[in-house]
Amino acid sequence: MFSFRRLSVKKTNFSIVFNLECNKDGFSSSSKLQNSGNGEHIENEEKQEENTILVDKDENITLIGINRPRKRNAINAQTAEKLSVALNHFEADKTSPIAVLYGAGGSFCSGYDIQDLETQAESGNLEYLMRHEGSVGPTRRHISKPVICGINGYCVAAGLELALMCDLRVMEDTAVLGFINRRFGVPLSDGGTVRLGAMIGYARALELLHTGRRVDAMEALNIGLVNRIVATGTALGQAVNLAFSIAKFPQASLLQDRNNLYANVYSRTSFRDAIQNEIMNTSKEVLKELKEGVQRFKNCRY
Repeated sequence: MFSFRRLSVKKTNFSIVFNLECNKDGFSSSSKLQNSGNGEHIENEEKQEENTILVDKDENITLIGINRPRKRNAINAQTAEKLSVALNHFEADKTSPIAVLYGAGGSFCSGYDIQDLETQAESGNLEYLMRHEGSVGPTRRHISKPVICGINGYCVAAGLELALMCDLRVMEDTAVLGFINRRFGVPLSDGGTVRLGAMIGYARALELLHTGRRVDAMEALNIGLVNRIVATGTALGQAVNLAFSIAKFPQASLLQDRNNLYANVYSRTSFRDAIQNEIMNTSKEVLKELKEGVQRFKNCRY
């Protein structure tokens, strides 16, 4: 259902739909990519549409790419299903502790494909699409392992909801965020109203939802919507570098802290409940890691 190749991002230049070049900031898109926004670099459009989700592996890091550059990576029903399958495979892969989600070509994701939305409405599937797993994929569930999002170009509407699903967001300095679906009467249905307020606060969230305005990289960083700003063309490489830095840590305690944080933000009704949840979730595996960490500290191996 999706394309899979094994590659090493750190050690080689590689091509997914576009070429990447190493530089001191990570990886950047080649000039050919940036000058071909009309999609002329795609030789076989039918084949391209078949491979709308790309899955790659760099050592133990899973790379998942949205690959509909002619549509600015707008997601249709088929692509959403493939994205869900790709993330399911990542969650089941015990050798991969973290994934990077990115957009191939000039944008991360411009939301749900309006043409496909019209098709779903005409076929009577619109209600099913809006009420089940999520219109752009697995956005209505908690991904069991960390996912980092590399944001380039447009990350708007349901595409922004998809980015909010990720643990961390690395945004290029010329990228644009926003709920531009507001002008078309398309509601948020992929977890945006759940996650946005938890991340940036009630008042800021309401302002972005009401106005549907664009948010640039600096504002996004200042209000906590993204975690890092990087140079244009380097989001994927910088996200991969960040993933490697996280993947080297003991994972059991990391996942426990992550799960406790999620539970405390979204489901605990009191401070007492939150503390009790943190205490009860200390597993034997975490205690084992803790003992090993104490020994590393004693032996100055850190």
